[in-house]
Amino acid sequence: MRFFMFLGSVIIITYIYASLSAKERKPLHSVGGFTMRHDIEENVTRQVNGSNNHGKTIENYQHTERGIMPEKKNLVLVHSTKTFSADLNPLPKSAESEDIKNIIRNRLLKYPRKPKKMLRNRNQSLKPLTTVSSVKTSSAAPVLPVLTPVLTMKLYETGHLNEEIDIQRICTHGGSSLKLLILITSAQSHSMERMSIRQTWMHYASWRDVGMAFVLGRTTNATLKESLNQENYIYGDMIRGNFIDSYLNLTLKTISMLEWVDTHCPRVKYILKTDDDMFINVPKLLDFIDEHKDKRTIYGRLAEEQEPERNRGSKYFVPYHQFRGAEFPKYTTGGAYLLTGDIVHELYMESLNMYYVQLEDVFTTGIVAQSLKIRRVQADEFRNVRTTFNACYIRSVISVNKLEVHEQYYLWRKMLDPSIKCKGIWRMSCGAVEQPK
Repeated sequence: MRFFMFLGSVIIITYIYASLSAKERKPLHSVGGFTMRHDIEENVTRQVNGSNNHGKTIENYQHTERGIMPEKKNLVLVHSTKTFSADLNPLPKSAESEDIKNIIRNRLLKYPRKPKKMLRNRNQSLKPLTTVSSVKTSSAAPVLPVLTPVLTMKLYETGHLNEEIDIQRICTHGGSSLKLLILITSAQSHSMERMSIRQTWMHYASWRDVGMAFVLGRTTNATLKESLNQENYIYGDMIRGNFIDSYLNLTLKTISMLEWVDTHCPRVKYILKTDDDMFINVPKLLDFIDEHKDKRTIYGRLAEEQEPERNRGSKYFVPYHQFRGAEFPKYTTGGAYLLTGDIVHELYMESLNMYYVQLEDVFTTGIVAQSLKIRRVQADEFRNVRTTFNACYIRSVISVNKLEVHEQYYLWRKMLDPSIKCKGIWRMSCGAVEQPK
């Protein structure tokens, strides 16, 4: 009797337990007869809310080399310290399973896989190339990179803008009556430098046998171009060639100067090339010319056994593709040098057939002159450096370099001051100056 009562109690308890468990049971995936539906839903909810960070979760899923999971991929779900595998594909196509898929996709898209090879940052600056341009801008317009030796004729464009220039005043009758033509290379923005020269030593251009002009290039700046046009309309003394005015194009500027002389002033006896930061003692220069009657010669401050600058950070850097030698040929420094008129045409034509070098004095008075067997002669009167401003010393030299605008006026007054008396002869030796006793 007791046995049957105990057996009935077990059956009733089992039936009640089975009825209650049926409500919680779903045919998904189970372990040991206990369903995991409640555990999975609870875990996914925690991952979305960021409340569970045990191990590898959907929120901080660690991507592999294969990147975002394909459709057939086991998803790792975590509950407590146990992990279970659930294949996404067998899930019933219900709203609930679709929600889980969307959560997974959104999380993976939020943290995309990094590419194996990072692309170059578009904002990353590239190392500058050595560039030269012929009628191409060095900054505002495309430039022509020169990475291998290139003939100058491929970079140079002939011709000049002569609409506003007074050619007859600068060089009368092709230079037949002209002893000296002074051509001053000038940067386009140096209007004050040009004005200081016009108001000081350029007054000697009023002499019958002396002509003077500035040499410039082109610009793509419309405002600057209009300003230059107005300046040239007033003074008519600016020769402008077909090249973009820049430091790397100084050689093109010198070639443009030679072309203009060869075209418009071929019979001139001497040409002085100088810069707009130089002070030129014109009377002393004319005396020097009277004392030297050589042919096929360049006079100036001679530089010998000069090694090319290979430091890319230097203003005077020369890459190997422009010049491979250990030493430059001897040349006259570019601040000021004097050419005899009989070599202008040869220098111009030979320059176009030589490989381009951006240092204009090395190229013109060194490489090209040597190929033509033109003499380069040291003349101590060409200082081409910044020196003492002593009035008597200034009267004894031809050129002084690196002057500010106001210093042009100062030296001009010192040189013309009649109250300053200079006795004896000023001698220059090895860069030192000896005052007369």
